[in-house]
Amino acid sequence: MAKKLAKPTITKAAPKKAVVKATSKVTGKAKTADLEKISKTILAKLKLLDMDQQLQSEIEWCLGSYSHDKNPVGLIQTAKTATNLFKTELARKTKGITAKFIADIEESIQG
Repeated sequence: MAKKLAKPTITKAAPKKAVVKATSKVTGKAKTADLEKISKTILAKLKLLDMDQQLQSEIEWCLGSYSHDKNPVGLIQTAKTATNLFKTELARKTKGITAKFIADIEESIQG
């Protein structure tokens, strides 16, 4: 009786996984989410200090509009207006307005 020869088994190497490198670039969705967050912070600060009722209502409207159509143009405009307001208040040394707060706003606007 003849022995059967075992067939050599061919093993396939596992496919190489793609290496994803972390980058410092912020995607569009993350940027606008950050802009929405900073706009809510601006609104809270304006309400806390009881400043510029008109700007408060504009930010509230822009936040509602953004939640509907995801267009951040209004949020960017109102954040720029708020930045100018906060800079003048910083010069007046209004309590609760810091240079870091203004820098965070400017960073979120520029992306």
